[in-house]
Amino acid sequence: MFRRPVLQVLHQSVRHASEAAASLILERSLNRVQLLGRVGQDPVLRQAEGKNPVTIFSLATNEMWRSGESEAYQMGDVSQKTTWHRISVFRPGLRDVAYQYVRKGSRIYVEGKIDYGEYMDKNNVRRQATTIIADNIIFLSDQTKEKE
Repeated sequence: MFRRPVLQVLHQSVRHASEAAASLILERSLNRVQLLGRVGQDPVLRQAEGKNPVTIFSLATNEMWRSGESEAYQMGDVSQKTTWHRISVFRPGLRDVAYQYVRKGSRIYVEGKIDYGEYMDKNNVRRQATTIIADNIIFLSDQTKEKE
């Protein structure tokens, strides 16, 4: 006699609990960056007190396009824009390899994630910084040096 109402209440309770659990599930997202370019400066190894060491260097990527009316026939001026990226390497093995082998002018491929942060400069002014946190670095052959 009470069996049916108890089962209905139990079923509603389980359904409500599963709906609440579903709302707590974090949705997946993606923060992935792939860069191919040339190193702008030799890396530096920094370590702030109480923090993990980090290898930092800059990487330049170029975007080129033709301007003018006859783009299909490759006539017109070639324009180029260089974008500079700050690369930070925290992973212990990769950090050491980057510090030892990355050199100014090297052509490399970097995979990682983008990070936005803030810091205080020497004059106590709050500055924003965009950094690529490298997960992987692939060293590419430098064709200009191979020809020499």
